[in-house]
Amino acid sequence: MPMELPPCPECGSTYTYEMDALLVCPECGHEWSAAAEDTKVIRDSVGNPLADGDTVTVIKDLKLGGTSSSVKVGTKVKNIRLVDGDHDIDCKIPGVGQIGLKSQFVKKVTK
Repeated sequence: MPMELPPCPECGSTYTYEMDALLVCPECGHEWSAAAEDTKVIRDSVGNPLADGDTVTVIKDLKLGGTSSSVKVGTKVKNIRLVDGDHDIDCKIPGVGQIGLKSQFVKKVTK
């Protein structure tokens, strides 16, 4: 059984192929490193890579499921922890408690 290659990260084409140490998409011409597929990089809403311990800011009001409360835009969240799954950030927000956030709704705070 042949090894299944990942789809192109640019256009989503499933016709990728290997060329030396690179993966190539014949439809859009995008080339990327096969080694990069091993480590998933989680990025914020503007494309900055996130890491454990970073501080982020919430970029839109987020309604909390099962409650009438929400996390307001501009809320600063310190010491995040990256996890696998749909909600890829675990954190503790003062006044709310332990919560999972999606990286698409936060922006990294640069020092």
